Amino acid sequence: MTLSDDARRLWDAARRMNALARPSADVSARVLPPLLVFTDPVRTPRPWEIVERLPAGAGLVYRHFGDPEAETMARRLRDITQARDVALLIGLDADLADRVGADGVHLPERASSAAYALGGRRPDWLLTGSVHDPVRLKAGRDLHALVLSPIFTTSGPSADRPALGVEPLTAFTRAQPTPVYALGGIDELNVDQLADSGACGIAGVGAFAHAFGVRT
Repeated sequence: MTLSDDARRLWDAARRMNALARPSADVSARVLPPLLVFTDPVRTPRPWEIVERLPAGAGLVYRHFGDPEAETMARRLRDITQARDVALLIGLDADLADRVGADGVHLPERASSAAYALGGRRPDWLLTGSVHDPVRLKAGRDLHALVLSPIFTTSGPSADRPALGVEPLTAFTRAQPTPVYALGGIDELNVDQLADSGACGIAGVGAFAHAFGVRT
């Protein structure tokens, strides 16, 4: 499938960043997708349409926020991601990730302490975790990658948090032994500002859904 111009800019930038990022000690056993799309009930109401347009090697983080139909959706997404060679991570819900055969789990910042136990239980999983306050970071070494946000101003749930900016992102990636994704307000217009940040890739919700999803 041919990518839209916006999607191509995001994907190409993400791959360049991924190739230049400092490898972790676990790099031989762990492949980190250059680009992660996070789902959201409001901004990504039809996540299957997005994943059907993601390039092979990308990743999708399905966050169900208690949806009673979460398992049905997760299984649908698992079928598509397997067919398209896209990694599927489940937000927080390790039991659901187990049941649908996901590739890993993404932990919100408040649950980052679960990374150690999850890594012991499922060493084959990719474990990522959100970071909003680098100073208070805990359990980073037990995750395969950190997702730092918000880098730029965003209209999503992180809108009340001040944008960190590129320089703090760069300082954070250089100080961390764990690879770092950049999240928050990233789109095709500003993604090139992250080229030298040291981030292993980019993550997004709204702008990424627009770039890779169905446009009406």
